[in-house]
Amino acid sequence: MTADLKALQEAVEMISGGWRAQAVHTAAKLRLPDHIEAGLTTDAELAAATGAKEEGIRRLMRLLVAMGLFGGSHRAGYRNTPVSATLLDRPGTLRDMCLLYGEEFYTAWGHAPESLGTLTAGFELAFGQPLYDFLDGHPDLAGRFQRAMVAGNLFFDHVPEIFDFSGGKTIVDCGGGNGHLLSVILQAAPDARGRLLDRDHVIPLARAHLSRTVGLDRVELVGGDMFQAVPEGGDVYLFCRVLAGWHDDDAVAAFAHCRRGMAGPSSRLLVLDRMVVDEDSTVLPALWDLHLLMTTGGRHRSVEEFTTLLDRAGWQVERIASLPMETTALVAAPRSGEAAAR
Repeated sequence: MTADLKALQEAVEMISGGWRAQAVHTAAKLRLPDHIEAGLTTDAELAAATGAKEEGIRRLMRLLVAMGLFGGSHRAGYRNTPVSATLLDRPGTLRDMCLLYGEEFYTAWGHAPESLGTLTAGFELAFGQPLYDFLDGHPDLAGRFQRAMVAGNLFFDHVPEIFDFSGGKTIVDCGGGNGHLLSVILQAAPDARGRLLDRDHVIPLARAHLSRTVGLDRVELVGGDMFQAVPEGGDVYLFCRVLAGWHDDDAVAAFAHCRRGMAGPSSRLLVLDRMVVDEDSTVLPALWDLHLLMTTGGRHRSVEEFTTLLDRAGWQVERIASLPMETTALVAAPRSGEAAAR
């Protein structure tokens, strides 16, 4: 039987994908993009700046140039590319995502066989605690996690294009993290006001970001649990990538709190998330869905599943919109004449 060389090469590239990811993680860990940006472009200079051996840097850079992360060469010196520039230590960087995915989350993926067999999060198997409980006790990691989440939210700037937040609306961002999305919305709708709800350890991060961007006079920060209660009087309730790690009944409870607390029949609820399909799926949603099992034990839902959960809580989907990075927005209106689920 003649070997299918193309299939063999593709298989080897898939098998060695973890090595590539770890090489990129090492570059971020050693701050190689920042050193190159500062003019340190040779193996010797990079070795001196990082404390690594010159031969080690040469061998790492040989691979990273071949991968396209960096440009240049051993003899001519290295240069950053648009890809390596995303790892520079500056606002909007992917560096924190790279470190998180290359360390704690990489360890979690090492428990994939057991995780698939038990549907227990790989992170919990690796570290002995669920992710969010672990973050509560590790503030440095919690900060990196929040920054990584922000870096992955490349669609935020487009959210005001798919919904009108103007008209003096009060926007309640449930699980709003550091306030990045809320700040984008408030900047696009200067007459709107915001309330951000998240766990107590996240509120200082939100306060710092919102004070820099829109000012704390336009926002109220609320520490709490959206599955227990949400701020009342909202014209718009937002759930952006925060429900994948939770059971269906939890999501229904959060939606029902919004239904009972909404300002009036013109209030709307927005769910922004990656939606999965079982047939003809693209790689990114399927990959992120499996990643959720490894990190939180959660999963992505389909449009139909979200529609059912919203219906249980007294909402009906009135519009579906597409956002970049294969993200979907569901806009739901309160179902008239009915109370929310309790």
